[in-house]
Amino acid sequence: MSKKLDYQLFFTIIIIVFIGLALIYSASNIWALSKFHDHLYYVKHQLLFAIIGFIIMIIIINIPTKYITNHLNALLFFSIILLSIVLIPGIGQIRNGSRSWFGIGSFGIQPSEFAKLSLILFISKYAAKNRHDMQNTKKGLLPILSIIFLIILLIMLEPDFGSAFVILLSSLSIILISETKISIFLKLGILGLILGSILIIIAPYRIARITSFLNPWQDPLGNGFQIIQSLYAIGPNGLLGSGYLNSIQKNFYLPEPQTDFIFSIASEEFGFLGILIIITLFLIIFYRSLKVSLSANNLTNKYIAFGLSSSILLQALLNLSVVIGLVPVTGVTLPFISYGGSSLLTSLIAMGIILNISKNK
Repeated sequence: MSKKLDYQLFFTIIIIVFIGLALIYSASNIWALSKFHDHLYYVKHQLLFAIIGFIIMIIIINIPTKYITNHLNALLFFSIILLSIVLIPGIGQIRNGSRSWFGIGSFGIQPSEFAKLSLILFISKYAAKNRHDMQNTKKGLLPILSIIFLIILLIMLEPDFGSAFVILLSSLSIILISETKISIFLKLGILGLILGSILIIIAPYRIARITSFLNPWQDPLGNGFQIIQSLYAIGPNGLLGSGYLNSIQKNFYLPEPQTDFIFSIASEEFGFLGILIIITLFLIIFYRSLKVSLSANNLTNKYIAFGLSSSILLQALLNLSVVIGLVPVTGVTLPFISYGGSSLLTSLIAMGIILNISKNK
């Protein structure tokens, strides 16, 4: 049994979090000064969550893995309760049209982030424990699909299509590498496309997002505004960009630049080189996590490491695809980098679990 921490992964996580803090300050200082009269408002909040996240991550690294896997049922149940409570008017806060937050003073907690984490852990343990039943739709897949459907339904009621989509893809990635027949997986994919299309059709704002994605200049001051400003930020900045703190688009052109579209600010200020560094850091995280998965000492840990790292990579790819105009706006943040305490906290917890597995493989 190895007791050596994966220091390449550990220090890559530290680097990307500090890059995120620097970018949040650059992207948000003007907005923060205008809105809160404190140019450090957003970065101070994110720094607090980063400190808490690193403390929790280090604790998780140093506890027996079984303490995590033995309490997954309770963790998942608690996540479902939180997703239900946040839908209650007067308790859940509405932000950007979605009732998906608990307000605690000036902080916001997003239960869907913790539901994503707990669901990945639960599916990993379930798939490993029932590996020989995963080829049987009724006996193996139906129970876990019911839980996935319940969580996605609760998140869609907020509504939060982006988080639901990431959770769905992350869950299916674990099912894909289990002993599920490819034919069953293809049927699930077709069913998902049908249900996704229905969810888009019944919500006019989602149709508007797709329309603006196909032709943002059709409504440049409305639904197409964000993506146009994002492309203005990304397009003309060459190899090295305009320099740190020198973004133009953050000056009230690109709405909330510290969240979903922070990659656009990174591109504007650091150019192609900055983009390459950020993408490389994500690839290192996924590569090292994948190595942990392949060398893990049991099937549950293999699935957990793969599922958690896939979730982060999928979310990063979705965010990057949005800011460069490849897919419609989803509201999904860039892990470790975008402003958002819940996202950063759960990402660091996920990395703590992967590092724990790497240490005890």
